[in-house]
Amino acid sequence: MSLLDSVIPAEPTKKVTMNEPVETLFNKTTSNLVGKPINRVDGSLKVSGQAPYSAEIYRENQVYGVLVGAKIAKGQVENIDSSALDNIPGIIKVVTDPKHFLRNSQQGGETEAPTQGVSEVFYHGQPIAVVVAETFEAATEGANALNVTYKDETEKAALNFTQELSNAHEINEKEGADKNAVHGDPEQGLADSEVTLDRFYHTPSQSNSPMEPHATLAYWEDDKLILYTSNQKVASCKQQVMDALDLNKDQVQLISYFVGGGFGSKLGIAPESIAAAIAAKELGRPVLINMTRPQVMEATVRRSNTRQRIAIGCDKDGIINTFIHDTTSSNLPGEGFFEPTALSTHYLYRGENRRVSYKMVDMNYVLSGSMRAPGEGVGMIAVECAMDELATQLDIDPLELRRRNEPEQDPSKEIPFSTRHLLACLEQGAKQFGWDKRNPKPASQLEGDWWIGMGMAASARGNQLEKSEARATLQVDDTKALGVKAVIETDMTDIGTGSYTVLSQVAADLLGLPIDHIEMKLGDSAFPPAAGSGGSKGAASSGSGVYLACEQLREMIAEKVGLYPDTIQFDKGHIKQAGEHDPSVTEAAVEKVKDKATDLKNQVSDKTGLALPESATEKYDFSNFQSYALADIIAQYDEQKVSAKGQIKPGKNAKSHRQASFGANFAEVAVHRVTGEVRLKRMTGAFAAGRILNHKTATSQCYGGMVFGIGSALMEEVIHDKRDGRICNHDLSEYHVPVNADVPQLEVILVEEDDPYTNPMHIKGIGETAISGAAAAIANAIYNAIGVRVYDFPITPDKLLYELPE
Repeated sequence: MSLLDSVIPAEPTKKVTMNEPVETLFNKTTSNLVGKPINRVDGSLKVSGQAPYSAEIYRENQVYGVLVGAKIAKGQVENIDSSALDNIPGIIKVVTDPKHFLRNSQQGGETEAPTQGVSEVFYHGQPIAVVVAETFEAATEGANALNVTYKDETEKAALNFTQELSNAHEINEKEGADKNAVHGDPEQGLADSEVTLDRFYHTPSQSNSPMEPHATLAYWEDDKLILYTSNQKVASCKQQVMDALDLNKDQVQLISYFVGGGFGSKLGIAPESIAAAIAAKELGRPVLINMTRPQVMEATVRRSNTRQRIAIGCDKDGIINTFIHDTTSSNLPGEGFFEPTALSTHYLYRGENRRVSYKMVDMNYVLSGSMRAPGEGVGMIAVECAMDELATQLDIDPLELRRRNEPEQDPSKEIPFSTRHLLACLEQGAKQFGWDKRNPKPASQLEGDWWIGMGMAASARGNQLEKSEARATLQVDDTKALGVKAVIETDMTDIGTGSYTVLSQVAADLLGLPIDHIEMKLGDSAFPPAAGSGGSKGAASSGSGVYLACEQLREMIAEKVGLYPDTIQFDKGHIKQAGEHDPSVTEAAVEKVKDKATDLKNQVSDKTGLALPESATEKYDFSNFQSYALADIIAQYDEQKVSAKGQIKPGKNAKSHRQASFGANFAEVAVHRVTGEVRLKRMTGAFAAGRILNHKTATSQCYGGMVFGIGSALMEEVIHDKRDGRICNHDLSEYHVPVNADVPQLEVILVEEDDPYTNPMHIKGIGETAISGAAAAIANAIYNAIGVRVYDFPITPDKLLYELPE
């Protein structure tokens, strides 16, 4: 039989909706490449400066734009006078579009444009114009010289969060990631409890501060707009651009090959993207707008400041019966996003009486939106600090208190957990850290001028799946050792997390090819749409699309050579039938194959009364060990290549089982006995997040999360001037983030876990799990060191200075 005798559709698609637990092919592959700590496949490009970021793309006849931000916090733009720019060499034009310019960035995943229109000013730094010149330097000079007059209403602006709390209003639950929820009678449960704790915690606004500032290069090819832009979610950002400029899907292409971090600030389009598109259209030339660091902080996204009430009621043994988590956060007028601080509060600990509630204050600050681990990143600071204080009040070890309140199922929805290994994280982390050496009495260990303390906190982050697609193509390539390569296409982005690498591992493992035989193409809206990078669901969602596309190819190739797909092996560029006793072949698969052969024989016999020839069931025969070279098979196809697509969608599993990643952070600090300076001495994190795609990149993600926790605990705070609304610390010299000197050697433990309810790869998100609770572990260590509880973050020396022990 010719390999081309069977008719195959041009591009079949493997579609899976997660309505039930599924097996994973990773248990059957021979290379076992998934999980190995291989180096980044794009690493050499980055360290040699060859990875093209948006601001580094150049088009012929390109010009440069610089945004001009409002100098008031509230009011109207009355006039823009460009006469002062007439004598500046290289100035081309001041571009304004009061109707279509973006007031603010868009939230992640939205398909509509963000709020448009800039005649009315809502916050200091709101972009209102763009100066375009032949050089960036000339455009910068022109932007600084532009004369704008306003009807200034700053005296009416809401600039003091504490004063505005009395104006807090209800949230729009349709626009948020969480909802208000009440179970039982929380206030009565609190009143009836033997032991109670009731505290308020305050966290400040924070800046996402990605290493790469927001940038967009825009140009038009006839009526088609092409944007090289720094975005985390290409597919939804494309839809936002379409809506903002009234274009159809064939008129917009977004390209984000490499993104230098985002942490949520690039989930939606930002003001520079539409300004660049409009300027490019007016001038008929490519326009690059690269935001400055102050502009990124003033005009993109911040994490909202919060005021959180945590109230816990329990018996004298620490068994919790009541848990209350009330939060007030802030945003621009008319914006629906609120900081979902209690996302993990719903299911982290037991308690029959529960309340989660949200309110919001309208502020004339830059947009608040998602920042790495939106919700849990600051919500678990409050929850885990409160748990530590409750443990002290009960005279119970903080780890033991958490063990006693381990729920058997999600207490808020009364559904089972898909998997839950919080206790394993606590135990393994405690053992590795040496938690048993901690002295529970505060201010009991002084080493020279430094008080020493230990603290811990649990971590949790909900797991999500988003519809994603990918295309996989096997094609002949004589430059490769095995004569064949796989090309993977999806608009998934790599924001430094390792998407190019882990997706290459998935494809290489399933197709039995070396990693250098995989060509990974990402970040282009011309490719099949994926979830993008955000919410700790990018690898799981886009990876599942790649996985299913490769699985479809496996099935197609198996059919071509007459083998049964459940028991084939792709290995080193060859395909063969696995032996019946091969470790990769499960008993279930063996029975399935044999049953298939028997059913086929019976069907023929029933219909014809004849026995089916043995040759007709050869592909179900485990003795068929003939090996076929992939290159030879692919060469038989038209154009010497064959493609397939994969599509994953969330399903019933998301509602039938609570899916989450869990972890625990342990920290040791030193607090100077005179100055109150805090130094983190060491930190250990243990995290369970399903199957790990790459131990090196996963560990790196955990490092990043723990470092974020250091910043939240000790230094990060956006400071708004309460008189005029400007950000006082709008650059990295004044907005402090942890640097090498602040970060000791971090230790990460990846707790083994496998979760068949999540996706075909059995993986979960991990990067944001490591943030959740990390700051609380440090705060709790500070209390253990000096006996001081701080409820207003970050914990800076001035908040400790007058409370230090003698």
